[in-house]
Amino acid sequence: GLVLGVYSSEKDDGAAQFTSTGDAFDRLVSGKLRALLSLCGPSLKKGKTRIFHGLHQDFPSVVVVGLGKKNAGINEQENWNEGKENIRTAVAAGCRQIQDLEIPCVEVDPCGDAQAAAEGAVLGLHEYNELKQKKKPVVTPQLHGSAESEAWQKGVIYAEGQNLARYLMEAPANYITPIKFAEHIEQKLRSFSNVKVHIRPESWITTQEMGAFLSVAKGSAEPPVFLEIHYSGSANKNDSPLVFVGKGVTFDSGGISLKPSSGMDAMRADMGGAATVCSAIVTAAALNLPLNIIGLAPLCENMPSGKANKPGDVVRAKNGKTIQVDNTDAEGRLLLADALCYAHNFNARAIVNAATLTGAMDVALGSAATGVFTNSSWLWTHLYEASILTGDRVWRMPLFEHYTKQITDCPLADVSNIGKYSRAGGACTAAAFLKEFVTASHWAHLDIAGVMSNKDEVPYLRKGMAGRPTRTLVEFAARLSQDSHN
Repeated sequence: GLVLGVYSSEKDDGAAQFTSTGDAFDRLVSGKLRALLSLCGPSLKKGKTRIFHGLHQDFPSVVVVGLGKKNAGINEQENWNEGKENIRTAVAAGCRQIQDLEIPCVEVDPCGDAQAAAEGAVLGLHEYNELKQKKKPVVTPQLHGSAESEAWQKGVIYAEGQNLARYLMEAPANYITPIKFAEHIEQKLRSFSNVKVHIRPESWITTQEMGAFLSVAKGSAEPPVFLEIHYSGSANKNDSPLVFVGKGVTFDSGGISLKPSSGMDAMRADMGGAATVCSAIVTAAALNLPLNIIGLAPLCENMPSGKANKPGDVVRAKNGKTIQVDNTDAEGRLLLADALCYAHNFNARAIVNAATLTGAMDVALGSAATGVFTNSSWLWTHLYEASILTGDRVWRMPLFEHYTKQITDCPLADVSNIGKYSRAGGACTAAAFLKEFVTASHWAHLDIAGVMSNKDEVPYLRKGMAGRPTRTLVEFAARLSQDSHN
């Protein structure tokens, strides 16, 4: 199969405006493709497809996809590069059409941006069907022509990184337990000589005095694991690393503050923070990015049992602060509190944590963007600029003292794990809680609860767990590595 792009026509005459690759193919078939397209009526709308058979012996099926306006660039209102998003959407639609025809191989028009085209193809074809007997046919996308092969390969690596996060988040919680999660990441990193992976057991977590993390883990029969990854990409091994921290609750029942059963199955993806940051490091290693990165993922389940945290219990975090656990379903911040304390051991250039932390974040932004709370405008600018390129957007949220007061006004301990006005500003009080465990001057907390899954909002992702914002984290790391070189 072959996927070719066509721009929507500026004029009313409706003449198809091909990409340079589309033009070359049309010449190869003596203008038949253009003629057939004009017979089909008005020009193709963005992301819509038409399929033609028998035009060329090498490509029995040719899918033409609408790319939207030819010179679409950065859209200030939308905070993304519209041209790149149009390409991802169009290529994904074209590749799925080829998959429906059960054709095992598809060549893709780079559409003027081979990286975006590769991302659209590889993200658009991904589907979790490991446990089904009947599987969709596997389609291998490749670049049509050889002009932009380096950019294409980069796009494939970016998309495969996000697909790894999607795989981990989608898999059932009895398949991805804390230890299995850690082993899966270790296996992905095995071939890189500049990566060390430490899978820390419960005894190590105890010696580190991570009382908040352990208090969540003790409710489950699955033992907790602390995953620590060291990627040494910089020429100078002593360069300050970027530290990624990810919440790794492989299943969240809510604990004693039990969640409603409807939709609870989706809580297998409550380790989305750990999945995205670990996948970002796997991707950084594959791209050989010239910087040092450390990944930290506290992994456990949050379950109700005779040993579980009870509402009103007080636990002690690694930095000595006491925490009143007023709601056992606000458990992610307990894991992150200890992991963030530990992250300060590494003289980090920046600490970035990601977590499916609050339903309140989903209420605030829905699936349009990841909410970012940060104490550093430098860090915010880098994340924001990265997200414009990837189309996986971020939006800055407030870290006001106003919210800190709501978690430090606590009857039994230094801080409470929920704000005293309960539901008001829930994402903001959660961020204020985390800030109590951070002294680094460049820290960002990404609340990814709203972007955890995809229904139909991102057209180049199928329904299911989204693996967002893995590509934005990778692009951010790439920008940081360029920063240190300049």
